[in-house]
Amino acid sequence: MTQPYTVAIDPVAFHLGPLQIHWYGLMYLCGFLGAWSLAEYRRLKGRLPATRDALGDLAFYAMMGVIVGGRVWYMLFYADIHWIWTDPLALFRVWDGGMSFHGGLLGVLAAGLWWSRRHAMHFFDTVDFVAPLVPIGLGLGRLGNFINGELWGKPSDVSWAMIFPNAHASDVEWAATHPQWQATLAQFNALPRHPSQLYEMLLEGVVMFSVLLLVSLKPRPRYLVSGLFGLMYGCFRFGVEFVRVPDPQLGYLAWGWLTMGQIQSLPLIIAGVVLLVMSRKAPTLRPYTVSLPGKE
Repeated sequence: MTQPYTVAIDPVAFHLGPLQIHWYGLMYLCGFLGAWSLAEYRRLKGRLPATRDALGDLAFYAMMGVIVGGRVWYMLFYADIHWIWTDPLALFRVWDGGMSFHGGLLGVLAAGLWWSRRHAMHFFDTVDFVAPLVPIGLGLGRLGNFINGELWGKPSDVSWAMIFPNAHASDVEWAATHPQWQATLAQFNALPRHPSQLYEMLLEGVVMFSVLLLVSLKPRPRYLVSGLFGLMYGCFRFGVEFVRVPDPQLGYLAWGWLTMGQIQSLPLIIAGVVLLVMSRKAPTLRPYTVSLPGKE
């Protein structure tokens, strides 16, 4: 086996005096700017009956939903639950890491529900509008995970397998329980692994964005775009979990392969199918042509 590529990228993109600007933060910033630009473009095309200020409110509440929902969900389902009574302030230490997409999604849905009621819009018209924007941040976030050398995949001998220096302790443990990998560990002092972050970037980012954007270019029945989002993300995440190392504090939950990520993706798959079925008898939201304050 030839020498695999080693993922040893400096997580700091550049310095502004004493301030370190990390690639991961830049990915989130680019994701937000990209989603905002596309949202404004689609709003001007009449896909959302709202002013620019109202769209700004939606973006702000959705961003807060991502942060609050993602953090709370992670601490409830992925962290040692003892933090509730031993270290409750851990909930607010977001700089220590720990965010959950599923919790962030619930936070965005809650923000969308509140915004929709405030503006007298059907909730799923809002969700259908937002769904094509989400994969921009998803894909860039996974790229940030790759640059940080985190959330790596299982050891593999595929030609594109990569070495993640941060996984060294896990490499040693894996080789100890899987003797067939000991020679590889001795050869490279590390184990080549699936770059599962790139798989997710491609599937949850590029593929989902392309499909949802193309589908939403024309007016579609209510629930259709949201249903496609739920079905695709649930299936993609469920599949990638087979080659991604589970969270070490949880491991596999059943049968030697079932992960928390897969369990939490099942409701998305079911909801996606239900929404697609509902869309067959749902009305189609036509572009708005009414001139709105702040529309230009």
